[in-house]
Amino acid sequence: MVAGARAAVPSGVKQQTDRAWAPRLAAGVSILIGLLDIAAGVLPSVWHRLEGLADFLPGAFTNASRAGVVVAGVGFLLLAGALARRKRRAWQLTLGLLVGSAVLHLVEGPNWILFGVSLAMATVLAMLQREFYAVGDPRTRWSSLGAFVALGLVSLLVGSILVYGLRAPAARSEGLAKTFGWVVLGFFGIPTPLDATDSASSDSLYYGLLGLGLLTAGVTLFLLLRSPRPLPFLSATDEEDMRRLLDREGCRDSLGYFALRRDKSVVWSSSRKSCIAYQVTSGVMLASGDPLGDPEAWPGAIAAFLEEARIHAWVPGVVACSETGAEVWCREAGLEALEIGDEAIVDVDGFTLEGRAMRNVRQMVNRVRRAGYVCEARRLHEVPAEELEEIRAKADTWRVGDTERGFSMALGRIGDPGDEECVLVAARLDGEVRGLLSFVPWGRDGLSLDLMRRDQTADPGLNELLIIEALEQAGRLGVRRMSLNFAVFRSAFERGERIGAGPLTRAWRRALLFASRFAQIESLYRFNAKFRPVWEPRFILYSAVLGLPRLTVAYLEAEAFISRPRLTFWRARVRRAAAATRPA
Repeated sequence: MVAGARAAVPSGVKQQTDRAWAPRLAAGVSILIGLLDIAAGVLPSVWHRLEGLADFLPGAFTNASRAGVVVAGVGFLLLAGALARRKRRAWQLTLGLLVGSAVLHLVEGPNWILFGVSLAMATVLAMLQREFYAVGDPRTRWSSLGAFVALGLVSLLVGSILVYGLRAPAARSEGLAKTFGWVVLGFFGIPTPLDATDSASSDSLYYGLLGLGLLTAGVTLFLLLRSPRPLPFLSATDEEDMRRLLDREGCRDSLGYFALRRDKSVVWSSSRKSCIAYQVTSGVMLASGDPLGDPEAWPGAIAAFLEEARIHAWVPGVVACSETGAEVWCREAGLEALEIGDEAIVDVDGFTLEGRAMRNVRQMVNRVRRAGYVCEARRLHEVPAEELEEIRAKADTWRVGDTERGFSMALGRIGDPGDEECVLVAARLDGEVRGLLSFVPWGRDGLSLDLMRRDQTADPGLNELLIIEALEQAGRLGVRRMSLNFAVFRSAFERGERIGAGPLTRAWRRALLFASRFAQIESLYRFNAKFRPVWEPRFILYSAVLGLPRLTVAYLEAEAFISRPRLTFWRARVRRAAAATRPA
């Protein structure tokens, strides 16, 4: 049974994580300090009760304002997550904070207890430096610095407007330079003459400046500590070797060809007999489908994949892999598996439109044919360049929305060099293209559905006609099996419809029906079921229970179901990288 399977972490990874307690302990202490600081700063009663802990935990300074303690607490909380993921930069910042704390308590006081505790913590952290090896993104150094400068200037401007807008008495009596200095101190929650009066406007000014300081520090620290998001890159050598693997072993996985998407990168086993294509999204190193190549070399590719994730502090995850692939991943990487749906696979030789079960499809297809639609299935190398350009333009026009969806089961292009063995099925009415299907090769005798689009004004049943024509003409193309769409949680629909289904099963089915109002869940399952396919389960693989929510978000983002704003320069870099790696 694959679902819920769990295996031990391989020895090669264990050697790198013998001191797994170290980052967790550092993160735990950082969280404790942060929570105590925030609680002490927000709740006055807690502030007085926890003053004694200042002698044992750096960061909780009794001689600081409560707002300043909150700022310190937020900083420690932000560092905790990065420490747990072995971020080198988080280690450096935390070490700097502890050393600074020791120096501060040596100069002011001196407070020998707090000086000793800070110095001891810094010493222990320095001795564990080899446990914090995750590299940062070089680009984030400059982006965080730029954000700090930009947000700092904006905060200074907004803070000054607040000062003069609320008519702080001290600002009217002092010069602009001194007022700017007070505004900067206000960012750290340090009391100044600007909020010396006991009034609502003074409180508003104090917390307004503190909020601007928290925003600037939080955004800067987040950008500095975030995991690197590399540009997608498939070199010409990588693509050539991947195609060679597909020629030899491509019959194993219907999704293998989609590894050639140009928004992915690739890691190889030491023998280069296997590889894994991936994309980094939301800090998750996301692979799709099974590894390419010889199954005996899969463990080597998986080890390389995990090593790449380890040194960059990415969370490893796999989506849409087969049952065989899930078993290997669980055994070699210690991941857990969850079945998320089924792939519809049709046996071309055994398919027929005859029989009562196919009556509705048969009637619909005959009606569309009588309306004058004609279909043709061809390999791309058989399609003239002018016609292919027309089909590309039509496909872009028919796309619903501006977002190109697909990651694990879509190629994201039509007719690029190297894709000559892909199959295009086009439906025409009076000589004009009204709908199309695009298939990618699945070994030497199979096809996997890539793209299905049609003119929204075309007759109902055109998609069914395209599928039937593809199946009927498949023999001429040497195709014996055909993979159609993926049906998410198909078994839940099927079990929930049965007589005697339990209350939990029925409730899960009702929840999916409700979700189907916003996404094509049930309709896609019903459409696939029309063609009487064999259902093959697909799985997602994640690390521990807490990795599942993060993997889900990354998967939805990779499939373009959710999106976050991207900086313009990042989009330009991606486009340039894609153009540089596209075959001539």
